[in-house]
Amino acid sequence: METKKRCNWVSDDALYKEYHDKEWGVPVYDDETLFEFLTLEGFQAGLSWITILKKRENFRKAFDNFDYKKIAEYDESKYEELLQNEGIIRNKLKIKAAITNAKAFMDVQKEFGSFSKYIWAFVNNKPIQNRFKSIKDVPAKTELSDKISKDLKKRGFKFVGSTIVYAHMQATGMVNDHTTDCFKYEEVKK
Repeated sequence: METKKRCNWVSDDALYKEYHDKEWGVPVYDDETLFEFLTLEGFQAGLSWITILKKRENFRKAFDNFDYKKIAEYDESKYEELLQNEGIIRNKLKIKAAITNAKAFMDVQKEFGSFSKYIWAFVNNKPIQNRFKSIKDVPAKTELSDKISKDLKKRGFKFVGSTIVYAHMQATGMVNDHTTDCFKYEEVKK
């Protein structure tokens, strides 16, 4: 029997456990992974994260492995193809946002050298170490996610509301929101 203590939002689903144990809250600095998470967080809006996790491989295939350079070039026929793809979330606005965001992402890279430099500057290039005892203590958004959201929107990004941005910060390790009783809490602090 497994004895690892995890954040209590993690269900018994093996996919969820693997995501929590290997990815969630681990600092991410490469632009490709940051773009993938930003895109998936946008598609997750209004849905559960497990829904996205179960479709993640389909998203990777449909969106050229989240190659933002390719996505930025998607034309109307590719957009229509995505709308017909039953393996992903077929939401017109979210699909358009992924294309728009790929272009905005590259604009940020041009300005800052990388998206990573841009986004991590908001936390002075090191993760914020929270000390939440319970999932009830974890906010859905913060003043900082409000600020980042506002800046991303100003730069032309879509589906980057404060709650989505905070989820992105959690997923990519900009904040350590593992609860203090979770085995990953100390691991990601290192």
